[in-house]
Amino acid sequence: MRMASWQWGGRDHVGTISSDGREATPLAVADASRGVLPLIEALARGDTLPHASGARLPVDVITLRAPLPRPLRSLFCVGRNYRAHAAELATTVFRDTMPAEDPWPIVFGKLGECVVGPHDVVRLPLSSVSTQIDYESELAVVIGHGGRDIARSRAMDHVFGYTIVNDVTARDVQMRHQQWDLGKSFDTFCPMGPWIVTGDELDGGATRVRGWVNGALRQDGSTRDLIHDIPTLIETCSRGITLHPGDVIATGTPAGVGMGLKPPQWLKRGDVVRIEIDRIGVIENQFE
Repeated sequence: MRMASWQWGGRDHVGTISSDGREATPLAVADASRGVLPLIEALARGDTLPHASGARLPVDVITLRAPLPRPLRSLFCVGRNYRAHAAELATTVFRDTMPAEDPWPIVFGKLGECVVGPHDVVRLPLSSVSTQIDYESELAVVIGHGGRDIARSRAMDHVFGYTIVNDVTARDVQMRHQQWDLGKSFDTFCPMGPWIVTGDELDGGATRVRGWVNGALRQDGSTRDLIHDIPTLIETCSRGITLHPGDVIATGTPAGVGMGLKPPQWLKRGDVVRIEIDRIGVIENQFE
């Protein structure tokens, strides 16, 4: 099943998307401004999905929003989690701080307020703030059943589904502060979507992640290359911390980021970044 949030007729709507991605069916949700979150919470309680509240619409006439326009809290994000990406960063400014392979996942936060829709504009900061804006194509896990100290062996029982995020990053700010949150959390720095695909329709541990800049393929990886797999990430993030339905864990990015190119290639005004993950779909955002 695909669950989405969109605007049409001057209102917010939440509902399902057909398997071919062409039609949207609105559901009777009391507060559609929260996106898919009320549906995730209802299913976690054991409730059934609400009934349809209107006619099906072609997806090309609606404006897709992020499926979780305002997540419950900051996103859990994972750094250097693809082997090839870790290798390319070993040739950058990160080279002096990298072990051969991180024994534990690197986890940082990205403010939920920076989430925008799958086709929204990403606003570049003033040049006095940052000049090194990078893209990161990522599979994100959405938690369906909460829990604390979740064992790796049970972790997948807590997955609701998957979506796409672009973990846009100001690299100079990231390095300046050493802690990564500020460089990751500028306004609009987390395009998300186009919807959430439920876990029964996708093997998150074996899917292809690709990213293009202005039509040129930059990233092409498989989640089989993850250093720390999805069950391990859920186990790690829930150690002593209660995960809630709707929490998001971004699993890391494949090789091919702008920082890893020789010379580095930073995003500039007018650039378009397209991210596609097999069996989910596409997000595409212009940088202005």
